[in-house]
Amino acid sequence: MILRCVLWGLLLTLGAGCDTRARARGADPPPPPPDGQRGRIVFLGTSLTAGLGLDPDQAYPAVLQQKIDSAALPFVAVNAGVSGETSAGARRRVDWLFREPVAVLVIETGANDGLRGQEVDSLAANIQAIIDRANRQQPRPRIVLEGMQAPPNYGFGYTRRFRAAYGELAKRNHIPLVPFLLEGVAGVDSLNQADLMHPTAAGQRRVAATVWRVLEPVLRGET
Repeated sequence: MILRCVLWGLLLTLGAGCDTRARARGADPPPPPPDGQRGRIVFLGTSLTAGLGLDPDQAYPAVLQQKIDSAALPFVAVNAGVSGETSAGARRRVDWLFREPVAVLVIETGANDGLRGQEVDSLAANIQAIIDRANRQQPRPRIVLEGMQAPPNYGFGYTRRFRAAYGELAKRNHIPLVPFLLEGVAGVDSLNQADLMHPTAAGQRRVAATVWRVLEPVLRGET
């Protein structure tokens, strides 16, 4: 576990100063919800989104709901995080998520791909398939992609390609990007649970702040 923490710290050093934030094309607001309802923000993710080891109301989607309510924005956060899931698993269940209208789809996937050293091309193809499926939905939701990084034990080339895949996908699809979901959290003992991989409640609040910087303008139709 200590080794994983050290690897995360090294990874952050390697990635310091690298901002792969992509600009979205246009500033269309999310599609309006059915009358009398709030627009659903679906957080498709792994245990990082599910809030493994914490109460559901401590996971970052729930923290974001508090920010949404404070801003008087008409949206409800839906936590669709599944622990242990790879990008292939996320791709398989995306149809199920669209059984109800979705105003914004937030994609957090790839952490488990990186831990297992799975092919970056496969990761990118799975995320692209999720984006393509969302774009076929009517009305079409806004999409936010959350970037992830792989521990450096698979080599610098792998970690570089892994990190770059998210920026390339965001740029190609003209969607907003959170450059690194665990910015300021990964490798910080006090913000992670005993496994040194999953954020504490305080860490989840830091994650929510990172996501909010990108998500709020989307909800307001500003980016």
